[in-house]
Amino acid sequence: MSTEITNGVKVSVNVNFNTRFSSVKDNRFIYNYTIKITNKSNYPMKLKEREWYIFDTLDFPRIVKGEGVVGEQPTIEPGDSFTYTSSCDLQSTLGKMEGNYIFENMITNEKLKVKIPMFTLMYPHLLN
Repeated sequence: MSTEITNGVKVSVNVNFNTRFSSVKDNRFIYNYTIKITNKSNYPMKLKEREWYIFDTLDFPRIVKGEGVVGEQPTIEPGDSFTYTSSCDLQSTLGKMEGNYIFENMITNEKLKVKIPMFTLMYPHLLN
């Protein structure tokens, strides 16, 4: 698990290889990642945007930007957490992801950049 705390927000990532939707013979490797976001600050925070950097050893780097996550822009109260699961596809057995969230302090309306820690996407059979 990868974890990072930035601007009072803790982001933890856990990755799993998706055997059901991956196909080694078609060079399609699908990874599910679960992210837990915990508000360690003293004020409510709203997740406004995300920006992902996806690196695949057999493809060009990709940048994915958008509002919120999984169709939501959650407000996280102090001490509370929000957890979601999403997925990423690669053409190779090895890659990585990292990125940033933009949060809004709901008291001051200040925008805060929160780092999503880098995590590895690795086909499990590479470990043998």
